[in-house]
Amino acid sequence: MKVLLNQNVAKLGEIGEVVDVKPGYARNYLLPQGLAVAPTEGNIRRVEEQKQRYLEELARQREEIEARARVLEGKQLTINARANEEGHLYGSVGAAQIAAALAEEGIFIQPENVDLDAPLRQLDKYDVLIRFAQEVTATIHVWIVPIRSEAGEAPVEGDQAASPPAEQDSEQS
Repeated sequence: MKVLLNQNVAKLGEIGEVVDVKPGYARNYLLPQGLAVAPTEGNIRRVEEQKQRYLEELARQREEIEARARVLEGKQLTINARANEEGHLYGSVGAAQIAAALAEEGIFIQPENVDLDAPLRQLDKYDVLIRFAQEVTATIHVWIVPIRSEAGEAPVEGDQAASPPAEQDSEQS
């Protein structure tokens, strides 16, 4: 059975394509969900107009994503972590901590956008890739530094030293 796709359908096709599917798949899923319609002349014209609006919206979103990537490119980020004398972290720094540290600086991304092969487990400088879209990426520099007590020494195991609290003024504006 041939149907005209109203929306992109994974592993089937993109908006505006006429695809051949099994009748049960069309009747029970594609047509009731509004993902496809019968390929008539009127429907083809209507879906082509939808496709144009979709492509314009996609271009606008891509411009916004590229602007966010340009802002983030080369940004320096410091994360405080507990570590032993050899520089091994007690635990690790992962995508969620990097996203949270960026959020403290007013840059909001999802942890899924942080492209890490493995969690960071050493005190060091890391170049971390932030992937916004398939071809839109930015590289940030993440410094993982030890948490220091006020005396300038590394805290002992029992200390509950933490980084200074972030300013709360941005929430009140």
